[in-house]
Amino acid sequence: MEPATVLIISVAIVLLGVTGFSVYTAFGPPAKQLADPFDEHED
Repeated sequence: MEPATVLIISVAIVLLGVTGFSVYTAFGPPAKQLADPFDEHED
């Protein structure tokens, strides 16, 4: 394979991994530990 193709595939895999982890953290089981700072300081 060409080095440029390997680089593009590697960057795409890393990008998909980071996106998947972010979605899992935002909406999965770890989301229960997140706090909304705006809800904590309502007047």
